[in-house]
Order: sequence, then C-alpha cells, then structure tokens
Amino acid sequence: MKPLQHLNKYFWKYRAYLFWGTIFTIISNIFSIASAPLVRYAFDLVKETLDIYFSFQNSQAQAEVHNIFAYSVVFYGFLIVLMAVLRGIFLFFVRQTLIVMSRHIEYDLKNEIYAHYQTLPLSFYRQHNTGDLMARISEDVSQVRMYVGPGIMYGISLVTLTSMVIAYMFYINAELAFYTLLPLPFLSISIYYVSYWIEKRSDEIQKVTSDLSTHVQEAFSGIRVIKSFVREEDNVKEFSKKSEEYKQKSLKLAHIESTFYPLMIALIGLSTVFTVYVGGIQVIQGHITEGNIAEFIIYINMLVWPVTSLGWVISIVQRAVASQKRINEFLEIQTDIVSEKNIEKEILGNIRFENVTFRYADSGIVALKNISFEVKQGTSLAILGSTGSGKSTIANLLCRMYDTTEGTIWIDEYDIKDYHVQTLRKQIGYVPQDVFLFSDTIQNNITFGLSPESVSQEAIIQAAKDADLYKNIMDFPHQFETRIGERGITLSGGQKQRLSIARAIVRNPKIMILDDSLSAVDTKTENAILNNLQRIMQNRTTIIISHRVSSAKLADQIIVLDDGKIVEQGTHESLLAQNGIYKTLYEKQLQTEPEEAE
Repeated sequence: MKPLQHLNKYFWKYRAYLFWGTIFTIISNIFSIASAPLVRYAFDLVKETLDIYFSFQNSQAQAEVHNIFAYSVVFYGFLIVLMAVLRGIFLFFVRQTLIVMSRHIEYDLKNEIYAHYQTLPLSFYRQHNTGDLMARISEDVSQVRMYVGPGIMYGISLVTLTSMVIAYMFYINAELAFYTLLPLPFLSISIYYVSYWIEKRSDEIQKVTSDLSTHVQEAFSGIRVIKSFVREEDNVKEFSKKSEEYKQKSLKLAHIESTFYPLMIALIGLSTVFTVYVGGIQVIQGHITEGNIAEFIIYINMLVWPVTSLGWVISIVQRAVASQKRINEFLEIQTDIVSEKNIEKEILGNIRFENVTFRYADSGIVALKNISFEVKQGTSLAILGSTGSGKSTIANLLCRMYDTTEGTIWIDEYDIKDYHVQTLRKQIGYVPQDVFLFSDTIQNNITFGLSPESVSQEAIIQAAKDADLYKNIMDFPHQFETRIGERGITLSGGQKQRLSIARAIVRNPKIMILDDSLSAVDTKTENAILNNLQRIMQNRTTIIISHRVSSAKLADQIIVLDDGKIVEQGTHESLLAQNGIYKTLYEKQLQTEPEEAE
C-alpha cells in the first residue's frame, strides 16, 4: 500500500466527500438490514394469523381477523418498500460523494502528472517512448481511480454491512449464524486466489496494450515513411502479431474469469442449504420461527456481494498499487535543469563557451570535447560540421535543454545556470532541425508561445514575409487561418521549416539559433531567406548551424566542428585562405549549386 500514500493529500483535500460518503454508506446499509426483520415479522404474522383465521371457521370473527391480517401484510409490505426506497436514496448520495470524489482525484492526478512531464528535461524523453508516457497518464490513472472510487465505496460498504449483519445474526441465533456463514470464508478465499490470477493476467494485458499503443502511434506518425518504403503489409503483419498476443492473453483472462460466478453460486447455494437444514431443526425444536429462516436467507444474499467484492476490491487495490507505483516512478524523477540564482533580466546576447565538454547520459556518447568560443552581442556565428559532429548539441546547451558535463557557458558574464530557465528561453528564438508543428492554424503556429495581445497582425505578416512564406500562405483558401493538420502534414518540408523560422522571428529574440533550418528548401528560396536574415540579424546575436557554406558565409565568424572538436575557426575569407576542411566543403558545394539551380 506504500505507493498509494501519494494519494493521501487528495483524500485530505476532498475529506468532506469521504466523510459524508462513509456516513451515507452506513445509513444505506442500516436501511438495507432493516428490511430483513420486517420480512421475519411478516412471515410470523402470516403463520400466526392463519392459525387464528382457521380457528374462527364459519364465524363473524373470521372476517375481522381477515381484515386485520390484510392490513398488517400491506403495512409490512409498505415498510419493506419504504426501506428499499430510503436505501436507494442514500446509495444515490453515496455515489454523489465517493464517486464524485474519485473523478476529482482523477482530474487532479492527471493534471499533476502532465504538469510534471512538462518540467522534465529532454534527456528524460530520450529514454522513454511516447506510448509508455501516455499509458501512465491514461490507463494507470484509470486503475487508480477505480481504487479511490468504486474500491473505497465498496470497501466501506463491505466493512460496515458485514460487521452489522454478522453481529445481528449472532445476536439472533449464534448456532444458525455459524452454519450460515461457514461457506463464506471459503468463498472469499477462493475469490481472492481467482482475483490474483485475474490481476496477473490483467498486468500482462496492460503491458501488451502499451506496446500496441506505441506501435499504432508510431505507425500513424510515420505513415509517410511507411507508404514511401511500401511497408504497409509488413506493418499490418506486425500489428496483427501484437494483436494476436493481446487476444491470447485476453482469452486466458476470460478462462480464469469464467470460474468466478459458478464458484460463487455454488458456495452461496451451500450456505442456503445449511441455513434451511439447521434452521429447520431449530424451528422443530422451538428455538426460532420460520420467519428467522427467511430472515437469514436474506442476510446470506446481503453478504454475497460484500464477501464476493472482497476479492474484487483486493484486486482493485493490487492494480492501483501497481499503477501508482508506475506513476510514482516518473513523479519521483526531478529535473536537473534548475536555476541556481533565478536571475530574471533582459539579456544582451554575449555568449561564451569555456572548455565545454558534453556527454549524453543515456548513450555515453561524448558530443563535445573541450570547446571554447565567443560570440559578441549583435554579431553572428556559423557552425559547420558533418553529421554527428556536435552542432545541434551546442544549440541544445544554449537553450539549456541539457547542462554541460564539464566547463561553463556564459551569457552576459553570468553562468547560464544562474538564469531563471523560462526567462532565458523566452529571449531565445530557436529553429530546431526537426520541425514540429501543431494541429492548429498557421497563425497560431507562428505565434506559438506568445499571448495574442503581445503580438500584432503586422508583426505576424512581417515574420511570414521574412521567412519567405507569405506568398504560400496567401495562396491557401483560408490564408493565416488555414489548419495544417497533425504535425503540419498538409505542408511541404520547406514550408514547415519556413513556418518554424517565422515562429522564431516573431518573438523578436535577443539570441537567434537556426539549427540547419534551410536544409529542406531549394537554393532560390534559401537565398531569399538569407537576404531577409541579413536584416533580421542586425543588432541580434545569431547562431547559424548548417552543413551549407552558403548559409555560413553570412556570419561574422565561422567554426568548423569534427568529432566534437573545433578544427577550424575564423571568417569566411580567412578560412578559405587556410586551404583546409572549410575550403574543401565550399568548393564541393560550389560545384553542385549550378546543378541545383537547374
């Protein structure tokens, strides 16, 4: 039960629901029990009145006895119906408190998990797949809700009803109560073991469901790649294989569950047989009345659900413990990207890397090795290098998606770790290599992260023009209000990149980072964007990460990375004069540009 202690704060928050839910449960059970003695009185009344009725055969008193008998039966019938109605009313109140409480807790827990996900660093998302993250915030939370709702509701009912019924049964007749209750512990134990196997099979199904969800999510996200490589049939086979595994495990669960009701009916029937047999003997001996037998049979049926639900409630608790444990695993992970001094100030844009080394914790790859460089406020730096040389890692470190393994990054003579993280990121315009667009309008994607009142329509239009996207937008039927589909599926690769550039420009950032942001556009479009960038880069610190020299030569200085190290550094002209890697790269790309233009 230790993992479920995390929920105590929610029980305290909604203690009023819990308190009144418990009170209403006790009251509803009192009305439920009250109907059984009424049935006993009615049975005894019928027997005694019939004896009196026949004793006055063919007399005037017989009609009076009949009237009294009819009135008494109707009266007891009315009381039994009234008890049932009152029980139903208070059961309604039980659900309006305990089940409503569970929905509130479900809502709060989902919000807590989602908000916590937002605080976790990029390294966390490199180590966990999307399907698993979604399963914990949906399926696992649902299992926990079953515990805080139906689990607690039936648990309280089980304890209160069972204790009251058993105490009253022993008060009436201890021997009959003993034989009546004798099969019920075996029923409870049997259901517990059945529930154990149900729980085990359910856990297996949950894991398969998580894998299945991950597979489907990846298939839908990568549908273009699947179709391009003609992998539809293989993908369907893989889905069928996982579905088959899900089906087999579900069938095993169904086989176990099929023993539940026959076992329950058999043991309840045995309890009824004991009641009638032992009760009949005691009626003959004059210890109890026939009404007591009817009363005890009602008690048996009252105890069926609490005793049966014992195993079910235990199963719910076990599932909730397993699910909450999985949830707690992520909630206990704390981000290591924290501010040491929480400096909230407007930055100027001076950047200095001092002996920076970075190693990815999950893979152990050393992406940067003791690099140092400086970018003055309002100037630009281009970073070139082959794939895997560490270019994008520099961008991630500047946005503080990661912290350096060794060395220090200075911004305006402050350690980057001293800045309030959100304040720093708000002043950086970042165009990532892998563009992500949301299923929303073009305008909302451009202004993502900005409040509507903080940006004018003129600024949005200018940002679109600077990214050479304005003409494309105006060609769409709904222009800026055009919805672009999931992940921007209705746009081309180049249009996605240009929209991402517009998103960065409209923020009017102090530092602009372009991470290979022109890789999906043609040479003509690239030149148009670069011409606009020359104006945008004025009085703004700019980092241009690219594999194209045409983008890099605009910068005030250039560094060339190879295997995480700076191998060349200087201006476009000075690097050409060195006859090194940069010049070789420049000449190769110079030869391909005419071909691209054609």
